[in-house]
Order: sequence, then C-alpha cells, then structure tokens
Amino acid sequence: MRLLVSVVNRFEAQEAVKGGADIIDVKNPLEGALGAQPPEKIREIFEVLPPHYELSACIGDLPNLPGTASLAALGAAVSGADYVKAGLFGVSTVDDAVALMTPVVRAVQGYDSRKKVVAAGYADHKTFRSLAPALLPSAAAAAGCYGILVDVRGKGSDTLFDYGDDEQLRSLICDAHDLGLQVGLAGGLGERDIMKVRALGADIMGVRRAVCSSRGWVESKLDGRLVSVFAEMFRVAA
Repeated sequence: MRLLVSVVNRFEAQEAVKGGADIIDVKNPLEGALGAQPPEKIREIFEVLPPHYELSACIGDLPNLPGTASLAALGAAVSGADYVKAGLFGVSTVDDAVALMTPVVRAVQGYDSRKKVVAAGYADHKTFRSLAPALLPSAAAAAGCYGILVDVRGKGSDTLFDYGDDEQLRSLICDAHDLGLQVGLAGGLGERDIMKVRALGADIMGVRRAVCSSRGWVESKLDGRLVSVFAEMFRVAA
C-alpha cells in the first residue's frame, strides 16, 4: 500500500516528499473535495519533485459535462500529472459515469499512454444523489480507467468509515481488483485508520487533514513533521 498526500502548493509538496509520501496529490480545497488547481500550479509542483516521483492532480467535483471534463483532464496531464483524478459528482448512473469518463481517458491517454485516469466517487453520495461507490468499479473499467478512489465530499467531522461498513468497502475493493483496477481510499482518514485501510486491501491511502497543523478543510496547512510521523507509522504497519 502506498501513501498519497494532498498538497496545495510547491512548498507543501517539498515537505510531503521530505516526510516520506509516496505520491504527491495536487488539489484545491477552495473548490471542493476534489477541487482543481490551475495548470500553472500543477506545473510548479511537478517541477520541484524529484525525478520519477509520481504526481496526481484532481480536476474537480465534476458536473455531467464530458467535453469540459476531458479538456480539464488533458490540461492536468500536459501540466505534469501522472494520475488524473475526476470526481463523479454530477452523475448517478453507470451509463452516465461511463459517458463522462470515456472522453477523459481518451484525452489523457491520447496525449500520453503512460498516464493514468482515476474515477473518484463519494461515500456520502446519498446527500447529493451521485453515483454509489459500489457502482464505481464497473463504470471505471468500462471507461478504461486505471483505478478508482472513494472519498468524502462533505469535509466536516465525518470520515469515510462513517458511511457504510467494512464489508461493503471490502466487497468494492475485491470487485475493482477483479476488474484490474487499483483502489484508493480517502476522506478524513488518520493514523487510527492505517491498519484498517491496509486490511481492507486498498492499494493507496490518501490523507491531508491528518498531516496538517489545522484540521480545518479550507484553511489547513501541511506540516512536514506530521507527514514524517504519519509516514513512519504507515511503514511500521506494513
């Protein structure tokens, strides 16, 4: 299992690398759970990473607009992202999810076949009637995605594990793996969740608030010392 740490600028990215993150993820909390940063911000972060370090970039909590989504995805790929993460906010059916993600995959891989697309769903999907996470694997596989992410859109005190039970997540992860997809889990996760995420069989654990000096979503600032502590616990739990 690998550790993904979300950052908002190049200074945080450097701190996350020093702290031991495996993957650096670029996001913009001002624009939502999977809020997108401008291309120049992604490029700035890409340029300070060590050679061959993997970079992920969010392209937003997306409406059901495949053309808009594919253009945003291409922008992230051109700017240096190895992984392009698209939030399936505006779709509620597998057919709509496939229709949204297929042009995203085509745009990214048409530019560089080595780059990977991740379809992200929300554990709290019932609040805004988006695609249920259980449907993510089939939709992502049909669209040609590399993997899926299950996150939480509402960034209050709730975490991923406040929605659904372990057995549902384990079943989802098994379904995704059977389809050849990688799986990431995120959403308010912390040190206490490392062993559980690993036991469920996830490939990637994503964090931000757990390694920030403030646990608020928008105003949080990454603390390199907290990344180091978290990464050490992450390795020990392996």
